[in-house]
Amino acid sequence: MPVPAAPAGEPPGPTQVAGVPVPPRPTAPPTIPAPPVPQVPEPVPAPVPASFLPVPVAADHPAAERPAIEPLFSWAPGLNWAGPGDQWTQAWEGQEPSAAPAPGQAAAEPPTARDVELIRASLAAVEPVADRATAHFYALIFARHPEVRALFPAAMDVQRDRLFRALLMAARSADDPAGLTEYLSRLGRGHRKYGTLAGHYGVVGECLVAALEKYCGGRWDAEIERAWRRAYGLISTIMIDAAEGAARHSPPWWQAEVVSHQQRGRDIAVITVRPDQPYPYRAGQHATLETPWWPRVWRHFSFATAPRPDGLLTFHVKAVPAGWVSNALVRRAAPGDVLRLGPAGGSMVADHADPAHLLCLGGGTGIAPIGAMVEEVAEHGPAGRRMEVFYGARQAGELYELESLLRLAHRHPWLSVRPVVSEERVRPGAALSGLLTDVVAQLGPWDGHHAFLSGPAAMVRRGAGMLTRSGVRPEHIRHDLVGDLA
Repeated sequence: MPVPAAPAGEPPGPTQVAGVPVPPRPTAPPTIPAPPVPQVPEPVPAPVPASFLPVPVAADHPAAERPAIEPLFSWAPGLNWAGPGDQWTQAWEGQEPSAAPAPGQAAAEPPTARDVELIRASLAAVEPVADRATAHFYALIFARHPEVRALFPAAMDVQRDRLFRALLMAARSADDPAGLTEYLSRLGRGHRKYGTLAGHYGVVGECLVAALEKYCGGRWDAEIERAWRRAYGLISTIMIDAAEGAARHSPPWWQAEVVSHQQRGRDIAVITVRPDQPYPYRAGQHATLETPWWPRVWRHFSFATAPRPDGLLTFHVKAVPAGWVSNALVRRAAPGDVLRLGPAGGSMVADHADPAHLLCLGGGTGIAPIGAMVEEVAEHGPAGRRMEVFYGARQAGELYELESLLRLAHRHPWLSVRPVVSEERVRPGAALSGLLTDVVAQLGPWDGHHAFLSGPAAMVRRGAGMLTRSGVRPEHIRHDLVGDLA
């Protein structure tokens, strides 16, 4: 039984299990150790790791078009080091089994088909009062363990909505054990940045069961409780195992200094940061960011470039109404500010061993990961494939990345870039007119292509349906609805 994703808009926050915050153990709350800070002898200049040194870039390399950025620091003194023997790894390896009340043998048994049926039925019963059930769940955690309140954002309105969405997704995904394991493993690794430890999971499960029992009313019985305990036992085991594995080779988060902040219109900024140590990712993926102005509030943003020789990371950020993090990044961040990054995630990556043609739809700042994928294909070589990029916006002035994409298309004959404008008349030949998804449908069919979509959630959902009707196989349609991620 899976456990799940999160809200629309700007995603997640605190310590959570499947969208559920995770409190400490009831006896002695575990201490989250601070990462070690190695001392650098004053007289000896700090060495510069090879991964942070500038590397010459060939003139025809996609990165050559970007202006060089002079880093504000060339070495980070291991503020967030992790690896064999570090304190974060020791914290995970030294965990004892949860001190939460033992759920009997049920939690050690895998959930059955009957369990999945009961879980789905109980969620359907709770759904009409989901807001009250989730509020009660958090109230139980904070009342029984007030010391964990500081792990959560100050405002809990979005957080409450996240829980039930996560549970629904889990119930719907129960028939896909491989997909469930992959999702939960990713979730478990990502939870490390909140300070989550293995001992935190038990209490959350007890509070969850108590809240569901209260709001299921007369439908709740011992069989349903056993089903939930089995499912939660599986969920927590997968997440804990994934987190323990990640702790042996990667930090829970990275510090990253802003080295460039470029305004692209009133509401969009292109932000480049230098992480304190090498940051692994693929073009098309995204990272969670936390700003110093909104502690414990993390939001997803896609990488705008393929991995660069200089190790810098670039994001395109649009300030959205009520978007705490996005507005802070667009209107307040400046060179010298330090952000925190969670690990990279997302499945919107190209398979360079597959020669299938690529079809990419990018709307608004959703063009950022599409541009990164163009760079990555250029670096690997097209291998006989073509890449069709459709770049949509409401008005021509919002196509802020069009010039750089057209330069790449001029350089690479396998790349085609077509701008699409939906709410403004443009001169013939300057752009195509209409909704992005409608224009792409009219130019189909697209059978045999592998498709990638990035942009507003409504556009992505509409585009996925359109592509299926246009001949693209569902398994060849990739997108990450960042607003819905947990």
